[in-house]
Amino acid sequence: MDKNLCYSTLIKLLLLLQCLSVLYAAQDFDFFYFVQQWPGSYCDTKKSCCYPTTGKPPSDFGIHGLWPNYKDGSYPSNCDPNSPYDESKISDLISNLQENWATLACPSNSGTTFWTHEWEKHGTCSENVLDQHSYFQAALALKSKLNILQILQSGGIDPDGSSYSLSSIKSAISSAIGSTPWIECNRDQDGNSQLYQIYICVDNSGSNVIECPVFPRGGKCGPTIEFPTF
Repeated sequence: MDKNLCYSTLIKLLLLLQCLSVLYAAQDFDFFYFVQQWPGSYCDTKKSCCYPTTGKPPSDFGIHGLWPNYKDGSYPSNCDPNSPYDESKISDLISNLQENWATLACPSNSGTTFWTHEWEKHGTCSENVLDQHSYFQAALALKSKLNILQILQSGGIDPDGSSYSLSSIKSAISSAIGSTPWIECNRDQDGNSQLYQIYICVDNSGSNVIECPVFPRGGKCGPTIEFPTF
């Protein structure tokens, strides 16, 4: 066989294998963590925060991400370098993202950097289920469906700087959504443990709440935690 033909065939096979490996990575996950973050706890740290260029976000839990995960506790990431964040694909969602998926990172920015990171690190690993528009739309739909602040306030748990038992927070959420959440804490400027993030497990369609196959590591809370104002 002609050497040039052999070389050309080999290159095509390598490209095919690369494409298949990307597709496999994008398909290979078991469930999502849907993570919501309390802005008061993000800001009340020694690191502090910066409001986005659009202004102070609502006093409500905001989306941190929708993260594909494996049942063994590990997760895929950066699955498709050929699928960069493209704001033109989600232009109809931007105002909703600015309200419900706001950035608090410094320096102050519009949120584009945050959304780029979330799509390219996490979203690309669910491309076989959710394209870029569907990915952000699914997270926004979950935020609307899982109104954590309303659930907590209905249970008498308010973001007023008071302290609440971890068990009461978990119980209020699990009773409302039908599954057990993971609660992550961080520490305020005085070193006190405070309610930071809520992890809820969702099936790999990105729409149905499930019991978590495994909980994250780290960010553990004490038996009593603060719920700061924002």
